[in-house]
Amino acid sequence: MGIVTVKLPDVGEGIAEAELVEWSVKVGDLVREDQILAAVMTDKATVEIPSPVEGKVIWLGGEIGQQLAIGGNLIRIEVEGAGEASDVPPQSHIDAGAGQASAPEIQTDRSAPPSAPPGEAPAALAMPVRSPAPAWPVAPSQGPIRLAGEKPLASPSVRQRALSAGIDLRRLAGTGPAGRITHEDVDHFLAGSHASLPRQAEVRETKVIGLRRKIAERMSNAKRRIPHITIVEEIDVTALEALREQLNSERSAGRPKLTVLPFLMAAMVRALQEQPGLNAHFDDENDVIREFSAVHIGIATQTKGGLLVPVVRHSEHLSLWDSGSELTRLAEAARNGTASRDELSGSTITISSLGPLGAIATTPIINHPEVAIVGVNRMEVRPKWDGSEFVPRKMMNLSSSFDHRVIDGWDAAVFVKRLKTLLETPALIFVEK
Repeated sequence: MGIVTVKLPDVGEGIAEAELVEWSVKVGDLVREDQILAAVMTDKATVEIPSPVEGKVIWLGGEIGQQLAIGGNLIRIEVEGAGEASDVPPQSHIDAGAGQASAPEIQTDRSAPPSAPPGEAPAALAMPVRSPAPAWPVAPSQGPIRLAGEKPLASPSVRQRALSAGIDLRRLAGTGPAGRITHEDVDHFLAGSHASLPRQAEVRETKVIGLRRKIAERMSNAKRRIPHITIVEEIDVTALEALREQLNSERSAGRPKLTVLPFLMAAMVRALQEQPGLNAHFDDENDVIREFSAVHIGIATQTKGGLLVPVVRHSEHLSLWDSGSELTRLAEAARNGTASRDELSGSTITISSLGPLGAIATTPIINHPEVAIVGVNRMEVRPKWDGSEFVPRKMMNLSSSFDHRVIDGWDAAVFVKRLKTLLETPALIFVEK
């Protein structure tokens, strides 16, 4: 028998490490060639790692949420023969033979069988195992309250369990080494006369990993580095909604139903022609502003895993119907996990919309390194004074944020004012200058 060490391959983004977000196998599993072993996440995408060989998993190289180095040991597989891997995919790096690479340090039990190979942990030790209950009878663990300031000895899992059950650990007598309180002590306490004590609400902990952690990092980075200025403007979209409803009622087969977003995208293209400085990236590490002639609009999209921003490229060349079709396609791809890396990167300005769930106003966070984001708020009928009386009008607020380091308040206000004019008189969007 031989051992093959699969290393984390270079996923092609020039990065030094990736986050481990999923194990598809566990120690002891038999795997076949090309079976998915694990998934790692980079800044742009989740990448699945296939097995280059067939064999038995004997060691895993990390925990979920851990950052792993590119080229580092990912998993070890016991194979037939000498461990040579001749049919290895080019993207995977294989170390044939356990002696050629040292395994990451892991804790082993002193009672481990001596048959484990040098430098390898026995398969049974690859996962934590709770200590067995004492072999001797255990008396009820109700004890006198400890002195003030005296901390009861217990593991974090025991403390969490006691907290959820409303148990004061100072009142338990531990039967473990040095008086440590064990899970069995908690069991005995709950089985006794105190089992009917009122319980505290259960606390559920969720480790922030994968896409959720990437979102947290990006939002923190953008808010920390970018001084935001946000302008909220009220838009009368009565005429726009009338046009949208008429176009939808007359649309030909195969065309998508238009939402307000294609009209907003068209208005943004017109406004950015007059203010190209807002269709830009700010490289604040090198103090360089990059303006783009092409308008690649990112659309913030909620998925089960979290917020993604698929990109509608070259919006300046798209009709309303083209934009609507592309919006539908990209949103579906983002939600079902089939969006490519290119479809989730490269935006020059972003739209954030909560649709009918939106509030009166929001303060959208800029999609770094962009310098502007337009937020769409809830549409509703409001009374509006027409000079002689109040009349019902369909109103919607836009909340737009700008990077105040490179966008002055005046320029931001001019941009928002232009969007207001175009959306309130939608015919202007399509008039050639």
